[in-house]
Amino acid sequence: MKSSTLIKGELLLFLVIFLLAPFTFLKPAKKLEIVNEQPVSTKVSIKPAVEKIVEQPLHNVQLPDFSAIKDIKTKKQRFFDFMRPAVIRENAKLLAKRAKLDAWLEKISLGLSLTDDELVVLADLAKKYRVNVNASELQQVNELLVRIDIVPAPLVLVQAANESAWGTSRFSRIGLNFFGIWCYRQGCGMVPGGRNTGAKHEVAAFKSLDDAVARYFHNLNSNNAYRVFRTIRFELRSQQQALNPEILATGLLPYSERGVEYVIDISKMLRHNQQYFTNEVSSSEVGVGD
Repeated sequence: MKSSTLIKGELLLFLVIFLLAPFTFLKPAKKLEIVNEQPVSTKVSIKPAVEKIVEQPLHNVQLPDFSAIKDIKTKKQRFFDFMRPAVIRENAKLLAKRAKLDAWLEKISLGLSLTDDELVVLADLAKKYRVNVNASELQQVNELLVRIDIVPAPLVLVQAANESAWGTSRFSRIGLNFFGIWCYRQGCGMVPGGRNTGAKHEVAAFKSLDDAVARYFHNLNSNNAYRVFRTIRFELRSQQQALNPEILATGLLPYSERGVEYVIDISKMLRHNQQYFTNEVSSSEVGVGD
């Protein structure tokens, strides 16, 4: 007969075997494969900051910082006040030229000859405004009277606001181009950021606001794309009607690729900003009494 001590020992051994038995049939775990024994850097790679190049103005004009003006009414007033004097000056020059042409027309109609000096000026005007230089003097003068004419200041001002984003665009700040005017000679202006591959045009740059405004007027008064604009203006003149900016705006379809939408935008701007134009439309500008 086994002793109690032996029995206890056997029971203890049995208990240990019972507890460890399930684990003796487990497969040994696979050894982890070391993919890369090189230490991994925890540092974040920081690219050196690219210094932003500030584009310098191509003029010496001190422009208001329109982008810094947060109040909309104040910004509009400042913008129109900045642009208006140059527009008035250019319209005055055109009216003076028209007065000269009217005098020549009367002179020719009476059978009188133009002086040599007048003929030189007439030839220069015909060339500048793309009038047929081989036409008769009477034909040249009549065609010049269609082309050499004013553009109502409200129309000029809202176009400038639209094209330059109220004076905040790159082209207006760097090149005084408030009208989106293109040029086609290398180095004549600023290269558009989104210019198509192979395109040669640039956005014209000007040295003064007067130069920019004069180019805008000359574009409307000479470019074949604006024949309809000039015809509308001539018909209003012929009927002794005011040169209504909204009516004239309908002749600006070719001014933008947006076409009708562009004209609608300009018309809306004319109506919405009427309060800024109340004191500037004179009889000489709208053609009354011409």
